[in-house]
Order: sequence, then C-alpha cells, then structure tokens
Amino acid sequence: MISSSMFIVILLCAFVTWLPRIIPFIIVKRTPLPQSVMKFLAYIPICILSALIFESIFVQGATFTTIRLNNLCVLLPTVIIAIWTKSLSITVIAGVAIMAFVRAV
Repeated sequence: MISSSMFIVILLCAFVTWLPRIIPFIIVKRTPLPQSVMKFLAYIPICILSALIFESIFVQGATFTTIRLNNLCVLLPTVIIAIWTKSLSITVIAGVAIMAFVRAV
C-alpha cells in the first residue's frame, strides 16, 4: 500500500509534468499567433514522427549503420494503411497488431 506522503509526491509529480504541457495551449488559445509561426508549427508533428520512425529503423553502430528488418517490415504495411484509411487510430491499432504478429513469428 502507498503511504500518504508517497501519494502526494506522485500527485505533485503528475501536476509538474502536466503543467508545462497545458500552459502553451492556454496561452495560444487567448493570443493569436502570426501566420508565419502557424506555418512553422504545422511541420512539427511531421518532424517528430519522422524522427521517431527513423530512430526505430536505423541503428548507428561504431563503423556503420544497420537496418532493423522487423521494424521496416512493420513500417511498410502501416504506411499503406495510413494512406488508405487516413485514420490515426486505425493506423496505430494496425501498426501495433502488425508488430505483435511480426514479433510472435
């Protein structure tokens, strides 16, 4: 069982983690941003997703870079499903299911 002081620490840590994530939304909601900033911010999700994908596929070794074939085999059908359905939730569920299948096999 968790002591009351440990529970308070967990709640405070959750609050401190949540606060910097929600403050920008509050600020942007009340303050209009210039069009150039909005255009720049539109590219951020693509950049983050690309960085996560490339990081999971390529492994940097001491002398050369290798490719994780399991992850590449999962990426290709997942991208096709994403283009075909244009649904984030279906894409994520399919990607997780395909990865589970590839790891099981």
